[in-house]
Amino acid sequence: MSAGHRGGNRARASIRRWAIVALVTQVAFVGSWLVAALWQGPRYSVVAHSISDMYAIGAPRAAFLIVVITLCGAAVVVLAARSVWPTLRPAGWTAAAGSVLLALSIYGLGDLLTPLEREACRQADPGCTAAVQIAGSGGLLDAVLSTAGVSFLIAAGFFLAQAMQRSPGWDGWAWPTRWVSILLFALFSATGLAGGLGGLFERMLAAVGAAAIALLAVGVLRRSRARRVISTGGRPPEAPAPAQR
Repeated sequence: MSAGHRGGNRARASIRRWAIVALVTQVAFVGSWLVAALWQGPRYSVVAHSISDMYAIGAPRAAFLIVVITLCGAAVVVLAARSVWPTLRPAGWTAAAGSVLLALSIYGLGDLLTPLEREACRQADPGCTAAVQIAGSGGLLDAVLSTAGVSFLIAAGFFLAQAMQRSPGWDGWAWPTRWVSILLFALFSATGLAGGLGGLFERMLAAVGAAAIALLAVGVLRRSRARRVISTGGRPPEAPAPAQR
């Protein structure tokens, strides 16, 4: 086996590894905030209150969500750099832009910085208002990164869709990716306008975004497997010949 062939195998293995990690962590991300709602107490409402409230200062067992969401953010950053970009690189600058925006999105950098984004209190607690929540640096950072991060995610979808359209085997993903970005924009807009339903729409947005990233990881896995089959002529790689005595 040539050095170039071995290098290609290692590259494909890295692409697959980080795609699998991202897929698993997105499932963990959704599961974590579904489970964490169970111990928020009777005043907390999943319909009215945000996910961020569950790891605000003073929130019960906040460390659980902080750890899980931070790890999920790291996984998406690595997915963008080590899986998405290498896979769609032939499409050029649109693939690069989409990968960077995905890494900077709320699911990437936004989640990675979760320990620094803790709001000052939960709106479920007496005396806590939206103004009080963002009075500290953590709440303000959460508000800024959430707004910018969702915008980056939506933009990433359009750039990646364009890259998919130019990439062999990905063209059928382009329009579904655009429609997901449009749906994310609609949910993001509804979250800000829903009033007492803000928590519900935020969870819908979080779930759709996580599902989109998980499906992107699945697409990367399928394409890397197809490339492996093509590179071996439709056969499994030949085993090395036994050493002669």
